[in-house]
Amino acid sequence: MRWSMGNRSSNLEDRRGQRAFGGLGVGRLGIGGIVILLVLSLIFKKDFFGLVSGGDAAAVGEVATTPEEERLVDFVSFVFDTTQSTWARIFEQRGQRYQDATIVLFRDAVNSACGFAEAATGPFYCPGDSKVYIDLGFYEELRSRFGAPGDFAQAYVLAHEVGHHVQSLVGDRFGTSNEGSVRRELQADCYAGVWGSYMGREGVLESGDVEEGLGAAAAIGDDRLQRMSTGTVSPESFTHGSSEQRKEWLRRGLESGRMESCQT
Repeated sequence: MRWSMGNRSSNLEDRRGQRAFGGLGVGRLGIGGIVILLVLSLIFKKDFFGLVSGGDAAAVGEVATTPEEERLVDFVSFVFDTTQSTWARIFEQRGQRYQDATIVLFRDAVNSACGFAEAATGPFYCPGDSKVYIDLGFYEELRSRFGAPGDFAQAYVLAHEVGHHVQSLVGDRFGTSNEGSVRRELQADCYAGVWGSYMGREGVLESGDVEEGLGAAAAIGDDRLQRMSTGTVSPESFTHGSSEQRKEWLRRGLESGRMESCQT
């Protein structure tokens, strides 16, 4: 992808230097639980008390970072802003007004209006506060564990979450069933493709970018994830769609560039 480092998004909230609390309450653990947490904290050199204390995020000092990570922050900021500016244009063409979301960067765990979440949850969108949450460490996992490297693979994941924000703005009518969840996720894939289509027209995409995005979509399909974790596939329990479905709907958005093409 062609992009340049510059001013970071005004819609970026950096919580990498904060600790999230899980809301269980240290006082409820008893002496035995406190001793266990103390031992774990000493062994793993990680604050396990912070994961069970009640309350909101607390500051724990300056962010320890690297030039590579700061470049990634700039990239995420670029993708987030271009995704939102694209949707603002689309909404305007439809006679509607787009309302910006916020992106939250965190490490290990975070509190949101949708509750407490750990990094293992992966990037997510919370409609309760109109925020996209991401631990940047996910991108390394996307590359090494799921075999989906590349900047457009990273961008696709973020554009997918913004797609959920778009659904929230226009009205999410998919319901809570597994089938509804799959349709919701595939539509978000298609919306990510719509943004990618605009980026292609504007000369942002380079040779191989589309293949990176399709590879990432396939890498996080329900069938592949289930096969990786259990060795078996149970289509009735899918919540995001198969690898082929995710590739197909991302491709539809990329090829059409139209919101109307994303009726899953």
